[in-house]
Amino acid sequence: MMAQPPAKSVAVIGAGAAGAVTAAALLSEAAFEIIRVFERRETPGGTWIYDPDPGENVTLKPGKLPLEIDPPLQLPSHLPVDTPPTTQHRWSKTPIYSELTTNVPDIAMSFSDDRFAYGPFVPHWVAKQYIQDYFARHQTDKLLSLETTVEDVSKIFSKQNGSRERWRLTLRRFDAVRHVDVWWQEDFDAVIIANGHYSVPYIPEVKGLEDFLAAFPDRVSHSKSYRVSSLYANKRVVVVGNSASGHDITTQLVQSGLTQAPVYQSRRSRSRWDGDHPPNGVEWKPTIVEYRTSTNEIVFDDGTVLNDVDAVIYCTGYKPSFPFWNSKANGGPIFDYRENRILGSYQHTFLQKYPYSIAIVGLPRVLTFRSFEYQAVAIARLFSGRSSKPLPSISEMREWEKDRAGLVKRERRKFHDIQWENGETMEWLSFLYELAGLPKLEGEGRYPPVLDEKTRWAIKHVRKYPEPGNKESEDNEGWVLVNKEETRKDILHFI
Repeated sequence: MMAQPPAKSVAVIGAGAAGAVTAAALLSEAAFEIIRVFERRETPGGTWIYDPDPGENVTLKPGKLPLEIDPPLQLPSHLPVDTPPTTQHRWSKTPIYSELTTNVPDIAMSFSDDRFAYGPFVPHWVAKQYIQDYFARHQTDKLLSLETTVEDVSKIFSKQNGSRERWRLTLRRFDAVRHVDVWWQEDFDAVIIANGHYSVPYIPEVKGLEDFLAAFPDRVSHSKSYRVSSLYANKRVVVVGNSASGHDITTQLVQSGLTQAPVYQSRRSRSRWDGDHPPNGVEWKPTIVEYRTSTNEIVFDDGTVLNDVDAVIYCTGYKPSFPFWNSKANGGPIFDYRENRILGSYQHTFLQKYPYSIAIVGLPRVLTFRSFEYQAVAIARLFSGRSSKPLPSISEMREWEKDRAGLVKRERRKFHDIQWENGETMEWLSFLYELAGLPKLEGEGRYPPVLDEKTRWAIKHVRKYPEPGNKESEDNEGWVLVNKEETRKDILHFI
């Protein structure tokens, strides 16, 4: 398809890992007159910022989606303007708990030009400090606008060049001195969305759960508000879910020795970490099908019942939220919550409607930080007009999306879950690598990283947790080497 003129001004939404490497890639091109990174928190770090206090106790809404529980704010009628501070809950606190560590080996997770301080798995404060240092090391901290929330992104047209769409951002910053919200607008040629997807928690609808929540508001929570195991001392606990957070929290509760034994873990399916029998101190249960408020009972899919449960912790994930995306101005919504995917996307990164002015970094579950780097370099090169090749035609991009949707439907997995063992990860990263191409001979631009044999070996073999049924050897740091051929789920499923 025909490319637009290179962008001269770019806005980045979010200053987590995705925003950090995106800012570095953009600055390295030396092609943009304006680069702004907007972050609603007081510091860079994204989801790795640790909030000891998880924040106000917001009532959980079973089955509800971000469109309902994280709606856009009502914009002022005229700008710029100062208004009383908003009271609407914005889900800005992070889900980090005190004992959380990374679960991707540092050689594969950290950016290619700078490793974590140590590894292979680091505590959350190392990851946060790494992101903050990355901004300073690349001198992109000067591009930051902290405590600034992007409240609206709307398409406009340039008065100088009607052929290029431009984007107007409505911004809000809380002024702590005057105790007011300050609102204003800025216009950009391109916008890169790097706002993460671990903000708005999701819990499923279950018969009787809403009544149970109303009767016992402190008994049911989401893992986003979990911080320490000591809060569950002498309590009978059910953990719902057995992916990364479910496995972590169940393990921490058992190892603390503080809760009533056993800790019940409700599982929909078997994970790679599950053997034939539950670990000591854990009792597996199937999915919950009903809450009975009048008798204080929880009913499971096999007909068994638990009485007098003190705490239920839902480790059931999050839904991406884009409350700033103006669907009316931009020709439709950006996300389909029925199919859990970006609408009209190409290669999980570009929007078919606006391929040269809107991009998204960080949505696929792959290698986290490192895969963000591939996306960032490719986007920066494309938006600067220096990519090794243009994007394909609209019809080709639509065909890619159609084929992808059909594939994941047949295989019963999520659209943006990219697997390692079937070659998808290497195929996707190769596309981004080849789109970016080399930097200029004079030095402008950033090299897309190689994924060498040592890194690929670590991805396949280094594990945070043992996988029962596989030959393993454990070193004195507590991490696991895995030697295996057959697996139940893809090795990147836990990310």
